[in-house]
Amino acid sequence: MASLREAVSVIDEKLSLADKAAILVEALPYIRRFSGTTVVVKYGGNAIAEGDGGSRDETLESFAQDIVLLHSVGLRPVVVHGGGPQIDSLLTRLGIASEFHEGLRVTTAETLEVVKMVLLGQVNPSIVAQLNRLGSRGIGISGADAQLVRCTPVSDHHGLVGAVSQVNAEVLHRLLDDGFIPVVASIATDESGQVYNVNADHVASAVASALHAEKLVYLTNIEGLRLNVDDPTSLVRSIGAEELRDLLRQGTIVGGMIPKIRSALEAVDGGVRAIHLLDGRATHALLVEIFTDIGIGTMIHA
Repeated sequence: MASLREAVSVIDEKLSLADKAAILVEALPYIRRFSGTTVVVKYGGNAIAEGDGGSRDETLESFAQDIVLLHSVGLRPVVVHGGGPQIDSLLTRLGIASEFHEGLRVTTAETLEVVKMVLLGQVNPSIVAQLNRLGSRGIGISGADAQLVRCTPVSDHHGLVGAVSQVNAEVLHRLLDDGFIPVVASIATDESGQVYNVNADHVASAVASALHAEKLVYLTNIEGLRLNVDDPTSLVRSIGAEELRDLLRQGTIVGGMIPKIRSALEAVDGGVRAIHLLDGRATHALLVEIFTDIGIGTMIHA
């Protein structure tokens, strides 16, 4: 369990000591409730690429502070990340065309090399470095390491895009038990050892289910689920899984939110108690959602 000083140091320096104390008092019952539980956080490439009025580095630092505080007060966080915008940027610079089919990036052998360069050489080490700079024990790992995530091909049309078939939870349990914060890049291998590009939302869902996580949090560039994508006032604060399935069947949920909601429902079916959809660009969004009475995003419950 962290000291009061460690927890206060993560909270915005602009706040008075009285304000910080009030925040901690409000957070205390949540800290007690969730201490010792596993929380899987999917950090989307869109959240990394865009900030809340600040730079990308400031956004990443705010995220890392949240993860370190969760870890310091006894939670067991696991980070799963993608890197879509960063992959798009490098593909464009290299003159390689991007193609999507049914919401997934069509991945050729050439595209896969770019995916690996971005996820393993840019995004993953950036997150790990921020965690370690703040005094924590972040450790980078991909789904291909130690056969952590196994997959099968999605379809011939998608190329080297995998669907998660198995997660080796023992690998993550050992890292968590040793006090590390695993940061998982969303690639995987099949039975032959072939590497695949895998949607990070689905990796996060599968990891959360395998770990019997208390919570799965999606941090992206939207504030949550809207019943009308063009109307911010239609934001859903809390919704049950069955009602959410009805919205999917009715066609209320559209566009890029569909695969995210499907993966969230898979996590519910896998035993995860609560799923949260948050705007990862907002400062300390993760702490506000988990440790305060009001929250700021959408919570999906069984």
